[in-house]
Amino acid sequence: MNDPWLGRILREGAAPEMLEALAERLSPADLQTLLMAVHRRRAADVTPAHLLRRYERDRFTALSPADAGDLARLTLLAHERLTGHGFTGLATAPVCPLGTASAVATVSQDKVLTTIRNTEVVSDVTNVLALECAVRRRGLLRDEPRSRSRVRLGAAQRVLRAQPFGPGMMQHFALLGLCTAGRDEGSFGFETETLVEHVGVHLDILDGARELGHAIPAVRVGLTDLTGGRHRTALRERVLDRLAPAHPDVTFVFDDERVTGRGYYTGVSFGIDVVTPRGETLNLGDGGSTTWTAALLGNAKERLLISGLGIERVCGLLAE
Repeated sequence: MNDPWLGRILREGAAPEMLEALAERLSPADLQTLLMAVHRRRAADVTPAHLLRRYERDRFTALSPADAGDLARLTLLAHERLTGHGFTGLATAPVCPLGTASAVATVSQDKVLTTIRNTEVVSDVTNVLALECAVRRRGLLRDEPRSRSRVRLGAAQRVLRAQPFGPGMMQHFALLGLCTAGRDEGSFGFETETLVEHVGVHLDILDGARELGHAIPAVRVGLTDLTGGRHRTALRERVLDRLAPAHPDVTFVFDDERVTGRGYYTGVSFGIDVVTPRGETLNLGDGGSTTWTAALLGNAKERLLISGLGIERVCGLLAE
């Protein structure tokens, strides 16, 4: 076995073929039935004292340090601002189909909290919005096979990720996600126009956060051309030169050294950072173009730009 821990479990359980049987021989419905029976038995052995200990120690169940009222006000503001920019706000479910993060976003399933009902806890709201974008774009394409009508969706949701984070980091946090889906328009037109839209929404929300009393330091937006410079001129003329006059207090740069998002985004990506009064650089959001709807719909002409803003992280700037 490549995983020594898994190998030990299978050897000691005297069932070396157990993994293959569970993963490949049982149907999803039969596996769900089996796992539900297993967890019923395990839950029956849980005592109140054990439950309390687990609640206090489990990294997935820890309370958020954010003030609930501040977070609610910021979430409401975010929805109001994204609606004002032509995005449709959605209230998404806390779980999504198994494989939502790994099938198109190529994120390891180990980083997702998988349930026994063939679903997973949402780890990135943009993954779910991409699915809904694909459903809505498919409807548009039925009526007009070459439709360029764009689908703009947004949602604020508490997401949960399974990989261990560093000190002071939470396994779950509030995230605002945006997705714009459409069709290739040539000359990198879809990508540049939607970049301007998404960055504009996030900056508008940060302006609103300041009005609510959040201490948002100077903002820097870094744009990364993931095509080796092929689209650099278009990005400068159609994105940076449009955004800079509209947001004179924001610094706009090309961030050619940015590593985050390479292999995840295609074509172009961006990051939104601030420098705190303590001199720390804090990332508040990022985004970029992906091939998710092209894969979901089996249509190479489909385009999707996604982005996220850590509204809980913004909320934490209240006390800075």
